[in-house]
Amino acid sequence: MAKTVALDAPFRKGEKVRATTDLPGVPEGTDGRVKLINGVTWTRYWVFFDNGVGLGSLDHRQLVRRGQWDEHLERRSTAAQAPVAPVAPTDDATAGPSDGGGGSKVPDALLERARKRREALGKA
Repeated sequence: MAKTVALDAPFRKGEKVRATTDLPGVPEGTDGRVKLINGVTWTRYWVFFDNGVGLGSLDHRQLVRRGQWDEHLERRSTAAQAPVAPVAPTDDATAGPSDGGGGSKVPDALLERARKRREALGKA
């Protein structure tokens, strides 16, 4: 049975990859090879591309395995054609003018005291 690898599976050192976006000095679709893998919670890759450019701190989303390039293009075109659901306004967005709190974590009593002081100084 043939072994399948998911598009989001981590790369291995020495694996042949392809750039999925334009990178500094590397056009989209350029082939390269993973030379170094680093990171604990966020895996980053050092890749040396066939055009002579070596880049570090590349995220998994910027690379794809050479054999999965067609699948990547198909997935990207499908995502681009998917309809975007409209965002319904919340009650806060339809409400009238705010009291000036702005959702801050400053207690209302302090905001009121500052507003009264500005009025007393004529800066309101």
